Amino acid sequence: MVCTGNICRSPTAHGVLEKLVADAGLAGRVQVDSAGTHGYHVGEPPDGRSQAHAARRGYDLSAQRARQLVAQDFTAFDLVLVMDGSNERAARALCPPAQRHKLRRLTEFCTRHRDAEVPDPYYGGGAGFEHVLDLVEDACAGVLAALGAAGGGRPAR
Repeated sequence: MVCTGNICRSPTAHGVLEKLVADAGLAGRVQVDSAGTHGYHVGEPPDGRSQAHAARRGYDLSAQRARQLVAQDFTAFDLVLVMDGSNERAARALCPPAQRHKLRRLTEFCTRHRDAEVPDPYYGGGAGFEHVLDLVEDACAGVLAALGAAGGGRPAR
């Protein structure tokens, strides 16, 4: 899961998919991680608002710490899921050409929502964080379904 600073959207998606994977009994087979395209917040926990909104829905983000996306992530993981066009461009610049098929937008996996991007809630209010959760829950359910269809088993980011 990849967003800009790895403190709002990508940790939320990380926490949601991690819980869905665990609930499906796949925790030993599917690895979930998150990173940011920029190193603004490396080592910091997720934004407190992200944590609070996620906790209300049963997701614990407290153990996560921000890190920056690196080129090796594209070989280590089967999927690198970005939140928006800006993140996609930044990730594509790091991505080895042979791994470009792994780079996708998280919203491609949505089944109920039609948003093309997961918007950054950082400068907004609580409704933005709730909208992120709505999109992320929808998309992560789609990711889990896709992993099941593909046989799962390798790490996914």
